[in-house]
Amino acid sequence: MIGAAWFYLGRRAALLLRYREATKLHSLPHYYGLFVALSAILPAYALLVAMAIGDDLVFSNLIIDYVPLEVQQAQDFNKIIVLAQIQNVVDGINFGTPPEWVTAAGATWVKWADFSRMLTTILVLALVLGSGLVAYLKINPSFRSRNAVERIIIGLLATSSVIAILTTIGIVFSVVFESMRFFALVPIQDFLFGTVWNPQFEGAERAGSGGGTALYGSVPLFLGTFLISFVALCVAVPVGLFSAIYLSEYAGARERAIFKPLMEILAGVPTVVYGFFAALTVAPLLRTGGSLIGLDVASESALAAGLVMGIMIIPFVSSLSDDVINAVPQALRDAAYGLGSTKNEAVRNVVLPAALPGVVAAVLLAVSRAIGETMIVVMAAGLAANLSFNPLDAVTTVTSQIVTILVGDQEFESAKTLSAFALALTLIVITLALNFFALQIVKKYREQYE
Repeated sequence: MIGAAWFYLGRRAALLLRYREATKLHSLPHYYGLFVALSAILPAYALLVAMAIGDDLVFSNLIIDYVPLEVQQAQDFNKIIVLAQIQNVVDGINFGTPPEWVTAAGATWVKWADFSRMLTTILVLALVLGSGLVAYLKINPSFRSRNAVERIIIGLLATSSVIAILTTIGIVFSVVFESMRFFALVPIQDFLFGTVWNPQFEGAERAGSGGGTALYGSVPLFLGTFLISFVALCVAVPVGLFSAIYLSEYAGARERAIFKPLMEILAGVPTVVYGFFAALTVAPLLRTGGSLIGLDVASESALAAGLVMGIMIIPFVSSLSDDVINAVPQALRDAAYGLGSTKNEAVRNVVLPAALPGVVAAVLLAVSRAIGETMIVVMAAGLAANLSFNPLDAVTTVTSQIVTILVGDQEFESAKTLSAFALALTLIVITLALNFFALQIVKKYREQYE
């Protein structure tokens, strides 16, 4: 609302300069309005984000002074747990009767938060009015508002790129740091080449440990991941690519208008629905059909999960491939027809080679989607880490185990919890390697046209 008001004021000022004073403006009037609005909103928004992030950090450091000295000096003192107790009081979540010092610290935190919100409101409003007024006073016939707006937009784009890069770097470093802690407890060769996955908490008295020996061989997990992904890609890639070729090269406008939206509906179905479909329909059907021909199909099998997952990722392959094929210049098709090629020959020898990089990108997206899927695997393939190449057996995937490990109250000093980060790091490395080899294949076989 405030930004719209500043836009209106800036644009109106520019129009008044042009009509009343009969002067020629450097830029169109709406650029002056955009400059004033952006100059008013962006600094205030940056301050709002900084205050929202910074106040919790400041409060977390200051609130420790309200913790009794005997609590801080206790051997089992944990700052994170103490802050969680205080935060529960702030949020109104009470588990029993908290200590008196926790209640007092929570009340102090609430006072600080109220003051911070009031101060943030005052500062943001003052900054909006001040920076907007400064920008408004800069409006004159010779002011290059279009250039200023373009510089601001370029700065926003650059900032977005930096945020995306820093987020990626932060994710990688956090995963690497926790993985190094895991490999300090478990040898890396045992993790990469071990064939038994049986993570346990240390000590038989720990709930859920079972008292067994902890084994962290990741081979069954990655084998199950690739087995289910392979089944899914065997379904999604041919069906998706052939449907894209049909819709872009053979289907009429009316058929395309009907079939393409119907196919893309699959992309909007929640994965839990696919999981129910796999567990309640596909898996029993495969088990019944296998028993009729003498095959022993597990009630939770890689085949059931892979088939349903393949149906789920068909729209990713089809939609992207369709867009890429449509982007091939019509001149290439006309040239092929002029040389006497049939439509099938033109599609096979000209259109598909030209669209190869985009098709490979679509397949890579499908691979990433298949590797990262969790719900379908949990509901249709199970959580048993079996070392099997048979798609009729029950297997599990890396992402399913990561979710299983990190769900609930976990101890982040144990090898079992840290193993989730090691699995994530290994999966990232494998995915990057697959992308690298796929790009090399594209460079080798891509058809280049002037």
